[in-house]
Amino acid sequence: MSGISGWVDFERDLVPEAHTLRAISDALAHRGPDGSGEWIEGHAALAHRRLALFDAAHGQQPAVARTESGPLAVLTLDGAITNHVELRRELVAKGHRVAGHGDAEVALSAFLEWGEGFLARLEGMFALAVWDVRRQELLLARDRLGVKPLCYYRTSSGVIFGSEPKALLAHPAVEPVVDADGLRELFAHSRKPGTGVFRGTAEVVPGHYMVVRRSGIGHRRYWSLPARTHTDSLDRTISTVRGLLADSVAAHLRADVPVGAMLSGGIDSSALTALARQSLDRAGADRLRSFSLNFAGYAENFQPHPTMRATPDAPYAALAAEHIGSDHTEILLDTAALADPQVHAAALRSQDAPSPLGDMDVSLLLFFRQLRDEGISAVLSGETADEVFNGYFWAYDAEHSNSTTFPWVSFERGHDAAAGGLGCSLVDRTLRKDLDFMEYADQHYRDALTEVPLVDGESAAERRAREVSYLALTRWAPTHLDRADRLSMAHGVQLRPPFCDRALVEYVYNVPAALKRVAGQEKSLLRSAVADLLPEPVLNRRKSAYPTTQEAAYGEFVRYRFTELATDSTAAVAGLLDAAATSAVLDAPSTPEGAFAWVERASMEMVLQLDTWLTEYGVTLRI
Repeated sequence: MSGISGWVDFERDLVPEAHTLRAISDALAHRGPDGSGEWIEGHAALAHRRLALFDAAHGQQPAVARTESGPLAVLTLDGAITNHVELRRELVAKGHRVAGHGDAEVALSAFLEWGEGFLARLEGMFALAVWDVRRQELLLARDRLGVKPLCYYRTSSGVIFGSEPKALLAHPAVEPVVDADGLRELFAHSRKPGTGVFRGTAEVVPGHYMVVRRSGIGHRRYWSLPARTHTDSLDRTISTVRGLLADSVAAHLRADVPVGAMLSGGIDSSALTALARQSLDRAGADRLRSFSLNFAGYAENFQPHPTMRATPDAPYAALAAEHIGSDHTEILLDTAALADPQVHAAALRSQDAPSPLGDMDVSLLLFFRQLRDEGISAVLSGETADEVFNGYFWAYDAEHSNSTTFPWVSFERGHDAAAGGLGCSLVDRTLRKDLDFMEYADQHYRDALTEVPLVDGESAAERRAREVSYLALTRWAPTHLDRADRLSMAHGVQLRPPFCDRALVEYVYNVPAALKRVAGQEKSLLRSAVADLLPEPVLNRRKSAYPTTQEAAYGEFVRYRFTELATDSTAAVAGLLDAAATSAVLDAPSTPEGAFAWVERASMEMVLQLDTWLTEYGVTLRI
């Protein structure tokens, strides 16, 4: 529910460095528009930018546990501990005095009670830092699936940390240098857990924590996906999924402010919205606001894609909202809004890295800006449902699911314009060969396979299905969760994904693939679990990915900007462009957007973003 940052230096007193801590924290002001707090003493400095979702009067952070002799520990938290009510009750019974009714105070008391073991007791989405004053140790931790981001930079005598890389870059010790591995991370589309793009930066791995001491840094895992034999019948499995998902939705609705729902009319968001309505009804709440995104003229001129997008969202979102009884708002965007270069630059800054997703990033950023304007600061989202329930076509398409690389990378390599990574076809071929984007991804794939927990007696097909699920949850999901967090928090909106609930993920991970996709229907297990809540057209709607505009005018905007940039020999990105590929694009005739290859447009979008990134961030490439 905020932005967290800090600095530990065992060789100096940080009290005189309050201005540096403030600069780090100010870089995250967008994550916490409702207030700020700092704590500095001796070797440690922690800061917090607040998004006030709990205990507006008493929930200020950093939270400090004190005795008459002084502070014991200090904690700063981003996210939501969804079981904080139950934990508070348990801790009070053990003699703890937990001030207020926020979740940071509960997390701090849990640390004092159970030490490093407290992380296993926390449910929900979180990134946190705890400075143990007694031991002079810093603990940094991240939730199990990586919903909330947390990065750090190791110095010679400590560490600098923050929710986003921009916080690290605000410290004078951290320079915006990108080396060969940093470029590989940008283009491989299979990011390695724990890695950063800027040299010297890293991320806390989901499900892990690190302890920073004067003697060094230790990394430890507190959670991993468990492999178990599934013995429940199909009917029992369906009812268990329903119960686990309903419990997760109810927990994610906990807040002192109204929580909205993203509603596209797909099975994921519709299931969450329907369960939210049920939960609110039981609590006596009379209003649930839902929101969908649409482009002007999109439904009228929609052209389906065979694997990505079968139907437009708008009719299904309206039908679902009417059936569920939510107070629904459609956020309508036109081409002028999508084509605003300033919004494209804002999308880049929100992620601290260039992206080939273009209008998909821009539209989502504008969507969250409108939610904040509507008074919504927390919203339910269907993120990770496809990873949990095998919703992606590449999870069961043998051509990709049985490939010798990540299934999604296998799919991307089916497009010449995406070979080596989506958005890199216009990057210099010699550079691509030297950096070997493809082998970088493939080696990461082979390394990831060694982690997969197995169950004795599984067939080869069952084992492969388990591997694909593991890869999707630990390698594909974190990248998209990070994107969703950054674009939502850019406007102070906390995105809450109930499908990331630990109990639900652990249970469904062990359900055989055949039970997740009965009679060839994608996500049939989820559909069966909520069959009584949704109208038939929504319940059985085929998967349709997040929309991208099909307006020819937007394609012309991208081509015009790319042409202008590619013909400027002084552009920051000029040295990274492949001359032959660029000439081929410039010489190609314009085509209607319906026939305009999206992957080719993505490469142009990536070049435009690269140039902005190199310029605005002052990036130095050392490759």
